[in-house]
Amino acid sequence: MDRILITDLAVRCIIGVNDEERREKQDVLINLEIGADLSAACRSDRFEDTVDYRAIKKQVVAMAEASQYRLVEALAEAVADLCLGFAGVRTVKVRVEKPGALRFARSAGVEIVRPSEG
Repeated sequence: MDRILITDLAVRCIIGVNDEERREKQDVLINLEIGADLSAACRSDRFEDTVDYRAIKKQVVAMAEASQYRLVEALAEAVADLCLGFAGVRTVKVRVEKPGALRFARSAGVEIVRPSEG
């Protein structure tokens, strides 16, 4: 299966379980690996034959920035669900990281993989 990669998509959202985490938006990085059959687009060089990953990016940013999840796990699941709603998307791997969430670590986060139901 072919893959579309969106790397280090930076968003700001309310996320966390502590009161101080929920006062102001925090930086979050989202990485997507979208599985799709891109062979028609590779042959035709036509936009209509591929997955519109610009639209995916816009919707992920809008949804994430409006969200107020407590867990990065819940945000990752919401991002996966959104991606799987796009035509042609068969699988998605979502990694959500909170830079500086843990002392002495660059970031902490989760990675999930979800298949399309269809």
